[in-house]
Amino acid sequence: MDTERRELEAGAEALGVRLAPETADRMLRLLDLLEKWNRAYNLTAVRERSAMCARHLLDSLTLVPRLGPGPILDVGSGGGFPGLVLALHSPSRQVTLLDSNSKKTRFMTQCRLELGLDNMQVVHSRVEDWQGGPFPQITSRAFASLAEMVPMTAHLLAQDGEHLAMKGPEATTEVEGLPTGWQLLEDSRVTVPGVDAERRILRIGRNSTDSTGETGD
Repeated sequence: MDTERRELEAGAEALGVRLAPETADRMLRLLDLLEKWNRAYNLTAVRERSAMCARHLLDSLTLVPRLGPGPILDVGSGGGFPGLVLALHSPSRQVTLLDSNSKKTRFMTQCRLELGLDNMQVVHSRVEDWQGGPFPQITSRAFASLAEMVPMTAHLLAQDGEHLAMKGPEATTEVEGLPTGWQLLEDSRVTVPGVDAERRILRIGRNSTDSTGETGD
């Protein structure tokens, strides 16, 4: 456990994120739960524990330096990433995880109970059907294309809020397909220790001319 924790802490530090030892330990407990549930429910195609650490924990932590104040909504949370990791990292921040798959929301609920994540809410619903927020930031990973996700979640995003979309090589094509009224605010390429695939974080917001919500005369 000590070696694994040190590797996790070192990987996080490479991303500009400091993990307290107790936080790192709780994240490794999350991996224990993921391994256990994955055998029965197939929550993730990643089977090797070290790969889970890199592709789920460290990959999720790439968002931390880009988070603003206030609550976060993680849509299409799947096995709970990045939302579970963000809730563990920032216990004073309210994090809502939203997914329509019941077995995955059961897993996330169990993680909330076993890890004592009082700052985390799990919602079992389709994104377009849920009425919550509005949230200053909405995160997503491997959920849907920007052309689908942005309008689908618009009612959940604060008027001056932003999406943090975790993407791969498809990012360039998806940005070109952004719906009218939305713009790319930032495109960051990130290197995740232990992950060879291209990783990019896109910040998406409403066009400044539309930020007041006014439609004119």
